[in-house]
Amino acid sequence: MSTWSNLGLQNSASPLMEQLTFFHDHTMLIVIMITVLVGYMMSSLFFNTYTNRYLLESQGIEVIWTILPAITLIFIALPSLRLLYLLDEVSDPAITLKTIGHQWYWSYEYSDFISLEFDSYMIPSNELDMEGFRLLDVDNRAVLPMNTQIRMLVSAADVLHSWTIPALGVKVDATPGRLNQTSFLINRPGLFFGQCSEICGANHSFMPIVIESVTTNTFIKWISAMSAA
Repeated sequence: MSTWSNLGLQNSASPLMEQLTFFHDHTMLIVIMITVLVGYMMSSLFFNTYTNRYLLESQGIEVIWTILPAITLIFIALPSLRLLYLLDEVSDPAITLKTIGHQWYWSYEYSDFISLEFDSYMIPSNELDMEGFRLLDVDNRAVLPMNTQIRMLVSAADVLHSWTIPALGVKVDATPGRLNQTSFLINRPGLFFGQCSEICGANHSFMPIVIESVTTNTFIKWISAMSAA
């Protein structure tokens, strides 16, 4: 989760987020190189007194400043397209989790198991214990096994919402009357926090998401306990 003075991206918890981080660093390197080059050229123009009285046009310079940006855009576009296809790919999921956005809470349905569904509300600040995270913790966390391909189905019951977990590199719009799909794999255990990133109403910022990543054996025990209850 993000903490104070954390200006960079969160530590990744999925292969998709690792690829997004690599692409961010790749693009920022290109942006910094362009900024330094343009800044140097502008400062040199300000401080030198050289002139060329006979320069009316220069086809060579025009060709260079047309081709170089095009090549730079190709270096950005090709990894971006690869990443878009990776994010859209659903590869043989082992578990399907359906989440529905409401004003202003999330409900989860484990479609692979009979009658296992629950609502997830934010814990009010006056009911929060000392170990809880204010405005981020929920009463019922979505428990998922690590190192398992998970398919997420997202929809909404009333208005637009957006199911977003930054550490997993997942952001899916929850649209009424439409079922959106994404897929991810969590590669380490832990708690991963997110929020609705769509302006869905007055309490838009008070419908947090908490994913608890556990081992497969712990997940099976949790499923059994929830089904028995």
